[in-house]
Amino acid sequence: GEDEEGPRRLRAVAMAGFVRELERRAGPALRLEQRVAGGVGSVVWDAALVLAKFLETGACPLARRHVLELGAGTGAVGIMAATLGANVTVTDLEELQELLMVNIENNKHLVTGSVRAKVLKWGEDVTEFQPPPDYILMADCIYYEESLEPLLKTLKDLTGPDTCILCCYEQRTMGKNPEIERKYFELLQMDFELEKIPLDRHDEEYRSEDIHIVNIHRKRTVGSQ
Repeated sequence: GEDEEGPRRLRAVAMAGFVRELERRAGPALRLEQRVAGGVGSVVWDAALVLAKFLETGACPLARRHVLELGAGTGAVGIMAATLGANVTVTDLEELQELLMVNIENNKHLVTGSVRAKVLKWGEDVTEFQPPPDYILMADCIYYEESLEPLLKTLKDLTGPDTCILCCYEQRTMGKNPEIERKYFELLQMDFELEKIPLDRHDEEYRSEDIHIVNIHRKRTVGSQ
């Protein structure tokens, strides 16, 4: 296959405008509306499912924690965190706000923390998102070379010494993807420590050899304890 993204794209188009149900360990499934018109951000990608289900394993205590999701798309990951008791802000571009609002509304009866949607454009001012969140969640946020620098700036501006970033991505082998991925992790390592979460700690069902979850923290500066 010269176009290994083909089946995925077809699947995405087939689901246009349909509701994707995401089962939860406890209680009713999340119901997530999807859009095709919105481009990449509007379908529940596999990495989002893997990260959402990883949160449910309880590996990271989320109750009453302040959580921010970047590039939220449908909001699947952030809304899942809110059902686990977190106070969540899901963020994406202006054109995805309507979809985020719809999905927050559709699932609000399952939320035990809180969840709201806000516009956050990578690389721009993040004052309104301070103080630093306990967790930053990112699923499949690395696909444009142009967005690497703004994304890194945003991560640096948002994180405090105790912020934990969970980045879940599908390793893609096509075109420029591997190169962009490598560059992203190279740049990230200048300011952050990265630790891959072993596959056996992912959800038993929602896991895949080529979907990785990385736990990322600010490097401790010299002289601080």
